[in-house]
Amino acid sequence: MCFVSKRTKEDIMNVLDKDPAARSFWEVYFTYSGVIALRMYRRAHWWYEHGHKFIARVISQRAKKRTGIEIHPAAKIGRRLFIDHGMGVVIGETAEIGDDVVIYQGVTLGGSGKDRGKRHPTIQDRVMISCGAKVLGPFTVGHDSKIGANSVVLKEVPPHSTVVGVPGRVVKQGNVRIADMDQIKLPDPILEEFRRLNRRIEELEKTLGVHAAEEVDDIGLELEGRAEQGEGNEKK
Repeated sequence: MCFVSKRTKEDIMNVLDKDPAARSFWEVYFTYSGVIALRMYRRAHWWYEHGHKFIARVISQRAKKRTGIEIHPAAKIGRRLFIDHGMGVVIGETAEIGDDVVIYQGVTLGGSGKDRGKRHPTIQDRVMISCGAKVLGPFTVGHDSKIGANSVVLKEVPPHSTVVGVPGRVVKQGNVRIADMDQIKLPDPILEEFRRLNRRIEELEKTLGVHAAEEVDDIGLELEGRAEQGEGNEKK
């Protein structure tokens, strides 16, 4: 392992810690696309920072072809980024990523429009971005936040938040803690809104002394009776 850099070793140990499918150091080193993409990104970033932008872009495009992960060589990435599976991940030029971030396949950290300067998101420490999510624009996703699968995030996300939906909305969790690396136990804001409306309807029914379901049944029976009566008249 003498030829493996300290940062790459750290990346590999991070994968072994977080991915139950990872079996050995060398398996991760040679076969995990996220680790390979990060190795190639660091080489490209070095060339980019030293003014050799063409060489940097060639390396980044080779990494894209080899791994399916496109990281612009100008992006700033912290320590222990875990890109799981990775196919279709895009990290833009002015994107900034903190430490201990987890990104799943199909994630885009994209820009907004053709403006120059800062146009990609800043992802703070310990953020999890689930598969297919799109984070678009020059804003910050606060530390220890989670973004649900296929969400489209277009504005600032406070720390310790969970974002779901299109467009992405911050959902309050109360005292329910979502386990790290869990993409499934995320709230459904639409379902929660239906539940809230149902509770409100039930309260109104109690106040008015009516039950909507019973009235609907009565109307249905009345319409059914009229239909049968109409068929009888036609036969006559």
